[in-house]
Amino acid sequence: MKQLILFATLFFVAVLQAAAQMHGRPANIGHLYGKITDAQGKPVSDASVYLLQQKFDSTSRKAREVLVKGATTGGNGEFSLPELPVMGKFRLKISAQGFGGHEQEVTFIQMQRPLGKPGNDTGRSAAKPPAAGNTAYRSSAGGAPGRMPDLSMFDKDLGNIRLSVAEKQLQGVTVSATRPLMLLDGEKKIFNVDKNLASAGGTAADVMRNVPSVQTDIDGNVKVRNATPQIFIDGRPTTLSLDQVPAGEIASVEVITNPSAKYDASSGGILNIVLKKNRQTGYNGNVMAGADSRGGYNAGGIFNLRQGKFNFSATLMNNHVRNRTTGYTDRYLAGPPAVNIHQNNVNNTKGGFLFGKLGLDYLVTNRTTFSLSAIRMHGRFKPGETTGVRTDSLFPSGTVSVAGNRTYTSDRTIDGTTLQLGMKQNFPKPGREWTADVTWSTRTVSGDGIISVDAEGHGEIMQQKNILGADNKLLLAQTDYVSPLSPNSKLEAGLRAQLSDVTNDNANFIRFPGGDFDQVHNASVNYATTSHVYAGYITLSGAVKRVFTYKAGLRAESSGYTGKLTNTGEKFDTDYPFSLFPSLALTRKLNKEQELQLNLTRRVNRPSFYQLSPYTDFTDNLNITRGNPALVPEFTSAAEFSYHKTFAGNHTLLASAYYKRTGNLITRYLTKGPHPVTGEETYINTFINADHADAYGAEITSVSTPATWWELTANANVYRSEISAENAADPLWSVFVKVNNHFKLPRNFTIQLSADYQGKTNLPVNINQGFGPPSQAQSASQGYIRPFYGVDIAIKKTFGKDQAASLTLGMNDVFRSRKTDMYSEGPGFTQDFYRLNNPQVLKLNFAYRFGKMDLSLFKRKNMKNQGVENLQDM
Repeated sequence: MKQLILFATLFFVAVLQAAAQMHGRPANIGHLYGKITDAQGKPVSDASVYLLQQKFDSTSRKAREVLVKGATTGGNGEFSLPELPVMGKFRLKISAQGFGGHEQEVTFIQMQRPLGKPGNDTGRSAAKPPAAGNTAYRSSAGGAPGRMPDLSMFDKDLGNIRLSVAEKQLQGVTVSATRPLMLLDGEKKIFNVDKNLASAGGTAADVMRNVPSVQTDIDGNVKVRNATPQIFIDGRPTTLSLDQVPAGEIASVEVITNPSAKYDASSGGILNIVLKKNRQTGYNGNVMAGADSRGGYNAGGIFNLRQGKFNFSATLMNNHVRNRTTGYTDRYLAGPPAVNIHQNNVNNTKGGFLFGKLGLDYLVTNRTTFSLSAIRMHGRFKPGETTGVRTDSLFPSGTVSVAGNRTYTSDRTIDGTTLQLGMKQNFPKPGREWTADVTWSTRTVSGDGIISVDAEGHGEIMQQKNILGADNKLLLAQTDYVSPLSPNSKLEAGLRAQLSDVTNDNANFIRFPGGDFDQVHNASVNYATTSHVYAGYITLSGAVKRVFTYKAGLRAESSGYTGKLTNTGEKFDTDYPFSLFPSLALTRKLNKEQELQLNLTRRVNRPSFYQLSPYTDFTDNLNITRGNPALVPEFTSAAEFSYHKTFAGNHTLLASAYYKRTGNLITRYLTKGPHPVTGEETYINTFINADHADAYGAEITSVSTPATWWELTANANVYRSEISAENAADPLWSVFVKVNNHFKLPRNFTIQLSADYQGKTNLPVNINQGFGPPSQAQSASQGYIRPFYGVDIAIKKTFGKDQAASLTLGMNDVFRSRKTDMYSEGPGFTQDFYRLNNPQVLKLNFAYRFGKMDLSLFKRKNMKNQGVENLQDM
């Protein structure tokens, strides 16, 4: 009731004040504001905004158009025109260098129009945001008979006004007419994922399954062109993994296959996850909830508030999973005696995570913005596995068989925090800006596990206990400066420092029947490492005669790490050599629909913590893993040649051929060594530096709309990799295909049908994991992956006022075909490994969006104390 009284009071104060002043000259209490963006939604700075009005000229005795007020947009693209007259019609004109012009009619007070007649605005809420493709929305001051007038009649938010790029200066190519699925922005391919129905209620790992160019295995590990990329969140590295970022928080994914000198050199590619941000004045948000057929569930919400100089956002997501994985391993060991080992595995994991995010932007001036964001993640998981093991030892006298079971139960807790403070400063000169930010990210893992082993007819014969504690800290400071040198050239430069600190306390204990747990010191390694990377870069880009563009850059990096076995005091110190990483990108426009691009870069991949750690993990006694402190970085030189063409009917084709050579390739390798408990010789998965590897191939990405109700994205990558290493497998030609269809049906139904196919390929070279030795590690140079495919389907129904509510029903891996099926071999062994993870899971998710785009009522000053000045006629 109090809110209703306040609402009514403010309303009548505004109406009475306006009415009182309308008896004389029109009061200058009008206020127009909005934001100028390009076709991709990015702010356009230094755009000119003019408000014009027809007035009678007593000298010429004719009406002429005079300037009422003007302004230029700041670095955030926003403009504000206060203290305007409220009577009459106005014309808003906007112009910006490199963009087409924009004009629109604006009025504060209109005559009432009959309800239901063409052009009537009364059936539309003043808070409703612009429809897709519209540049602005209008609100009627009068309203329909019997309806309350719009309270913000004198305070108009024109929304986001989009300017189209002038043909003479096309920098980013939009490959779809409205809300494009893919954008090309220099070296980036930007994929909008808001239409990704199949990932509703899931995580970033689910989103990646439908992003072209990205290969995703059943564990959520991703590859780009058969190599492991670096994961960024909002342009910066993170300690969070893909399965710890909610899908509902993601706005787009940027794929950079061949990063320039501007980016961190320690990546063969970059996947940048861009989180959703509030772009509209007022408040808006959405709530969501869902469940799946295995008993998993999710719930959460996103809230955004933008008012005046502040922009606030908050996200809270809760996701619980019930995963089930089945598989087997067949291993043959040449003796003597020869041994056949068969394992059947059933893994059930229960648990979930809570994800929270807070963000605050403070617009100090039109050109200065400070930003603060915080992400907090807490997860607890209880993976359990039952393994049936049968071992057949082939002696000359006959076969000796031993069968048993292995049961594994564990409880793990994961905590992650990311804090980021940023600043952006624009300058009066168009295109000149300075940014600086600091990111602090931590991730902590703790837990324990029990393994019980029994043999048929003998009962329990052994128990193994593992206690894990791991901590990862990352500090990143970066500053970048951009300045045009001329109308056709631009200079970019920056400095970056990255410091990381990783510790691991891992203890293993063994207990035999009738005894106590005794620590196995050979397998209980406490390890700590610190590393640093200091970098600086400079790039120069420009255009020649509007048909040829270039971007040349040079990056310098100095890096090193220190490792220590904290229980023994043994140290490992390495200072990597000072290295230079040049890059060059050349683009030739054949016409406005076609262009060619050549990209040349040099990159580095430094070994990860667990690749370096000498810790031996024998959680799976038949799959022992160990790091190698002697590893050195691998360096890659890459070249990519691309052809881009835009066809009629919103059809875009991007074709690329690429080649890269990697020296000192870090690859997984299966070798023999002493068992950490028994001391007997056994097989151990580890890492080595191979001589080199060559990878080359061709990729095609197509985005089209075959019909108004059908959007189709297709991606195909044909590639070959050759590894120069001892006992290396024969090189293979392989193919990866991904297709994504969106069908718009009557009655607000949408169907997504997506599929991917991975042909026979070499085992992945390495997976740069942050915590824990690689699960079921295999040797990349000693085997291959058999072909597999997967199909996902989802259907969405929107309903309610403004279609604000939606229900999405989906199923992943419809045909139970998205598997991991590996074969590897080496001196004295062969192995088949098969796993199937969570096939045919049915998911149902509900979402509801809400918002009000104009809160000006609550910020309006008391008009009794507000001086009103009239604008003098011109």
